[in-house]
Amino acid sequence: MTLLKRGSLVLTSTAAAFLTVLGAASEAAAASYPVVGTSNVNARSGPGTSYQIIKTYKPGTNLTLVCQTPGETITGPLGTSNIWDKTADGVYVSDTYVKTGSDGYVVGRC
Repeated sequence: MTLLKRGSLVLTSTAAAFLTVLGAASEAAAASYPVVGTSNVNARSGPGTSYQIIKTYKPGTNLTLVCQTPGETITGPLGTSNIWDKTADGVYVSDTYVKTGSDGYVVGRC
């Protein structure tokens, strides 16, 4: 095997290992948080009430959050906040309806 081929093989193996570790870290960072409230919570196409309702979640449903972003300020059962949580389903829910245990960001920003 030539030095160039050997170098490419090492680089390819290193890149594959890095991506595997990166993927495992992303999966480990994902956490589930329960929906709170007394009625179904709207999940929208974007971070505000002007966005289309895509689905609803029942209280007690655990949501996996992929990121959070600022949006319309909402008052809900957990207070008032402009943070919106993007779920693994690709929809947005006001953080005031998701019990993350924090008034701030608990996952990366979108």
